[in-house]
Amino acid sequence: MVPFAGWTLPLHYGQGHLQSHLHTRRHCSLFDVSHMLQTLVYGRDRIRFMESLVVGDIAELKPGQGTLTLLTNEKGGITDDLIVTNTSEDYLYVVSNAACADKDLAILRDRAAQLQATGSDVHLEVSDNALLALQGPSMARVLQTGLSDDLAKLSFMNSITTTVFGVPGCRVTRCGYTGEDGVEISVPAGRAVELAEKLLGVPDVWLAGLAARDSLRLEAGLCLYGNDIDETVTPAEAGLMWTLGKRRRAAMDFPGAAVIMAQVKEKPRRRRVGLTSVGPAIRPHMAILGPEGRPVGTVTSGCPSPCLGKNIAMGYVEAAHSRAGTELTVEVRKKQHPAVITKMPFVPTQYYLAK
Repeated sequence: MVPFAGWTLPLHYGQGHLQSHLHTRRHCSLFDVSHMLQTLVYGRDRIRFMESLVVGDIAELKPGQGTLTLLTNEKGGITDDLIVTNTSEDYLYVVSNAACADKDLAILRDRAAQLQATGSDVHLEVSDNALLALQGPSMARVLQTGLSDDLAKLSFMNSITTTVFGVPGCRVTRCGYTGEDGVEISVPAGRAVELAEKLLGVPDVWLAGLAARDSLRLEAGLCLYGNDIDETVTPAEAGLMWTLGKRRRAAMDFPGAAVIMAQVKEKPRRRRVGLTSVGPAIRPHMAILGPEGRPVGTVTSGCPSPCLGKNIAMGYVEAAHSRAGTELTVEVRKKQHPAVITKMPFVPTQYYLAK
């Protein structure tokens, strides 16, 4: 057990990190992610409220559809990355990172108060639900036995409220942080243990902790807030411009729009890239060096890949060195080791897109 964002969380369970990681890729694992902040946004002006804070096109989301979006500041930096779902029940369901929970909630509450003062109809409710993530190729087979709804109709980034293994009022969202087909289940806190035990009653399902969560998300090329993105990084530098809706780009009505769109036009000076190497593992804060030995960037995440049998990492380098296939070096314990800029995801993602 380790401290994380004010919580005590499991680093790994009895099987160990490597076995847990590979089990998730081959079968499925259950992650307790109840440390994430879950917020419900009500009121007829809820979409206008959300779009005043994030870069995404929330208005275009169909009922039950969600999107990854970015909370930005006036300098164009990323305050947090979060998932916003336009539920079928007339509210927005927002899931934010635990490490940013206090900051995010203060921003949401301040903005809601500003809009309420001008007569807007918006109000927030913090959910005390637990959040369980079931991730891996056998997820659908395992979960379907406890659902009356047809999972085959639930596409990636879509959400329904349903009964799961006899527990009513659960929100099942087809998403996750592993690159595998998976769901996150928002479950009334008093019945979370009951639901977890029912899922773990299936031999295919193992518990997994933070260590596997980190290596799985890195293989999938997904950012960790506080490592790979933060308030000093813009969406253009992070390779996350796909989160900006076309309408929002044109309107430039989100925080930091002028800075971000100017970067798009002029091209950012640095870019987030993937790296692979052999030899000693690459870790955060290590220097990335160009051909002449000059520092050209910094590693933000790194670990040995259990699936690939080589080191993988993410970091920022000067734009001139960001093309896939570029050979650089990484400084590990004052020694230089070859590394290659590699396209992400490192391991192909398996997100489910309903036909």
